[in-house]
Amino acid sequence: MRTLCSSTLIGEALLIMFAALVAMQLSDVSTATVWIVSGIAMALCVALCGMINRPGAVAIGWALQIGLIASGFILPTMFALGVVFAGLWWCSVHYGRKVDAFKAARTAAQTAAAQA
Repeated sequence: MRTLCSSTLIGEALLIMFAALVAMQLSDVSTATVWIVSGIAMALCVALCGMINRPGAVAIGWALQIGLIASGFILPTMFALGVVFAGLWWCSVHYGRKVDAFKAARTAAQTAAAQA
């Protein structure tokens, strides 16, 4: 799960940076506002990568996704990115947990076979 979620977050941080560059040209919002909102979102993405295995990290990731969707009221570009990455976050968490459960079951079976 850590690999999937971290990959999603790093990709999200990079696309937020590129969306900020586009938003500065297409939006009526000031450049400072664009960089503040985008900078906070990018910093949260990178910081969350290091916290994926800690309790509450998935909930914080969901809060980040909701925050990005909500930032679409300030920067419309962020709304579309927020929706896309919320879907990617769901896939990362869902399939990451399945892979982790499969690995744990396989390890338990190998341990039981080795002890028998």
